[in-house]
Order: sequence, then structure tokens, then C-alpha cells
Amino acid sequence: MSETADGPGSAERVVFIDDEAEVCRANRQSLELDGFRVETFGAAGPALTAILADPPGLVITDVRLPDLDGNALFARLRTIDPELPVILITGHGDIRMAVAAMRDGAYDFLAKPYPAEALLASARRALERRRLVLENRQLRARLDAALEEDPAFLGVSPEMVRLRQLVREVAHADVDVLVFGETGAGKEVVASALHRWGRRAKRNFVAMNCGALPDSVAESELFGHEAGAFTGALKRRVGRIEHAQGGTLFLDEIESMPLNLQVKMLRVLQERKVEPLGGNDTMAVDMRVVAATKVDLGQAAAQGTFRDDLYHRLNVITIAIPPLRNRREDVILLFQEFLRRAATRFGREVPAITGPVLDHLRRHDWPGNVRELGHFAERFALGLADLERSAPEAVTAGTLADQVDRFERSLIREELIMAGGDVRMAAESLGTPRKTLYDKIARHGLTPTDYR
Repeated sequence: MSETADGPGSAERVVFIDDEAEVCRANRQSLELDGFRVETFGAAGPALTAILADPPGLVITDVRLPDLDGNALFARLRTIDPELPVILITGHGDIRMAVAAMRDGAYDFLAKPYPAEALLASARRALERRRLVLENRQLRARLDAALEEDPAFLGVSPEMVRLRQLVREVAHADVDVLVFGETGAGKEVVASALHRWGRRAKRNFVAMNCGALPDSVAESELFGHEAGAFTGALKRRVGRIEHAQGGTLFLDEIESMPLNLQVKMLRVLQERKVEPLGGNDTMAVDMRVVAATKVDLGQAAAQGTFRDDLYHRLNVITIAIPPLRNRREDVILLFQEFLRRAATRFGREVPAITGPVLDHLRRHDWPGNVRELGHFAERFALGLADLERSAPEAVTAGTLADQVDRFERSLIREELIMAGGDVRMAAESLGTPRKTLYDKIARHGLTPTDYR
């Protein structure tokens, strides 16, 4: 027969097992006064039945019971849930057995007689661990469900649900698309999904970062050239536009495209023809163009830094990616998946997500969005995540320029850490020319060799 007492709705349920009624009464009273919900049993059999029907947060049990000894009971509890915390209460002669049980996974043991505070302290710690275990299980289940739906758009927030629906609808429309999102928000993921989910999926997806190439190279990269078109052009080169024939051309950071190239790109979009440098013949191209930007192109056009006619030609359909700070319920899901991938890549066990890490994931604003979160997961998988320094240096004070400057320094420092001080690798990851990165490294007072 059991006795129950319901405490506050937020209290955890504890099963307490002892064949002495007075011991059950006294310990139940102590636990209830500390805010727990307690169910007591005088034998292992009825307790196991109740635990199977409704698993508790914690089991506290004497190792001397009339129907099962401590080892047998603990073994049964392990088959029910190997992560269920169990605190054993022992007499002097049972301590060796309790220590052996702890090696097998028992949470703690208390030797009789024990003060009530010792029991309460152990119960609090055990239930804190249990909360983390259950939260991780729920997150894993949500993660698996989200990955099964579509791994490219991991998230359960309303914003991500709407984004997935919009991208699927637009993918079948086969029109040019403008993707807007902050740095690291996942613009290329959206562009890739538009390609994979549309009728062009079997043809090329060709990406070009308009801000990563010098003006002298960008034109040839985009339009191609004939042999002899300029000094050093020894043979014909197929440009990105031609290579995207039948497929999708993704132009990232299109706001960085030089104005003279914008004129030519506008003609390509209007006429669907391309003329390589040094050539006289034009070639018809059938492609979808997806352009991505992190700035307001309408405002840029008004300021004269981006062609107004190109902006309106691209702005047939605009897809805006919500920043990570506006979909906080997705942060932990994303972190778990990034952590799993990082641990696999580094050949390590996936580390447990601790309370301080969860607090950091919930409180941080993630100005670098999904990219910043992924880098944090990699550092955590390597055991390098210093929570006091993992976020960009405090950006709450100072002018906008000061805040942007501090974030840029933090982002470059993180990339140098991940690249082991290799500036070439860091530049590729950041999508910026090496010379530009070297200039920024010098301006921020960073030394690449410090990170080797």
C-alpha cells in the first residue's frame, strides 16, 4: 500500500521505498516541506508497478527490503530507465554493495543515520540532473522529427514553419528570387533548397560570392571569356552564367557587385542571353537566378549604390530569413544537431549539454545567427567553449560602429581558432579575400600565430 501527497505543481515526483513505516513518514515529511511530491512504498514489488505505470523523477530506496535486495531492485530499475537517478539508503554493512551500485550507475547512497539536509541536498542534485536528461530527450525527439521533415530547415518555430512553406511554394514557381537575411542566417541554404525542390534539381547549382572577387576577375568569372580576350586569357573559359544553364545561379552578397557588372547582369536577366568577354556571339541561357543580400537593396538603390532597375528586376519574389534571436525555440535544436555533426567530424563522443550551456544558448542574442551557433557547437565539441568568452565581446555599449567593430573582431578571432591560425582557411570560411582579412586582422591587433 502506498501513501501520496501532492505538493506544488512545479515539484518533482519522488518514490521513497522502505519497509519501516516511521522511516517513510519522516522522510516523506522532509521531502514535502522542501517542495517535492512524494509517494512511499513498503516493498519493492508495488513500487516497481507504480514506476512502470508512471516513471518518477527520482527513486530513494533502502537496500534491505522484504521482497528484493538492493542489487536486484537497482537492476530492475536500470531496465526501466538506465538514466533514472536512484539514491540508496544503507546500513553500515551494506556500504560496499552501495559503492558497487554507484559504479554501475546509482546516483548516490546515504548511510544510516543521515541528517534530513543530506537527503534533501542529494535529492535536489539528482532531480536537477534528471531535468537535464529529460530535456535533452525531448530536444532529441523534436530534432529527429524536424530532421525527418527537412534537415535543411531545422526548426519548429512558427517563423521556420512559414519559411519552409514559402520556399516550397516558390521553388515550383521557377521565378527569380531575392533572399534577404543577416550574416550567417542561412541564405545559401534557402537558395539551395529552391534549386533542389524545383524542376531544375537535376542540373547545376552554381554559386558566386559577389563580394569575394576583385572587380577585374568578377566579370570573367560571371560571363566567361574567349581565348585572347585579355592578357593571360590563353583559352576559352566558361563563366558561371553559362555553367548554370538549365539550373540555378546563386549570387551571394549581390549588393557588392560593381555597378558596371550590374548593367550587364540586368541585360542577362531581361534577355536571358550571355556574351562572353572578347566574343561577338551571344548564347541563350535558361536558368533561375537567386540573389542574396544582407542589406536593404531598396534603400541602397535610393542612395545610388545599387542600380534601381536591377533591384526591381530581382525583386519579383523576396524571401526574408528570420534572425535566430527571433526564433529562440530553435536555438537548442540547432545546437544539438551542430554538436552531433561536430563530434562526428572530430571523432569524439557527443558531450552532455550542461545547465550553464543551456543558459547561454537561451540568453545570447546570436548576432552571427546560425553560423555563430555552429561555431560555438564546434568549440564545445572540442572542449574549448569558454562561456565567458564564447559570445562576441559585449556589444551593448558604444556607438553602432563600435558594436559592429567588436563583433567583427570576435568573429575573425573565432575563425582563426577554428582554422588553427591558417588565414587562408579562415578567409575561405568567412567568404572574404585574404588581403582584406589580413588588413582586418592587423586593424584588430590579432596575431594568427597565436591560434596555431
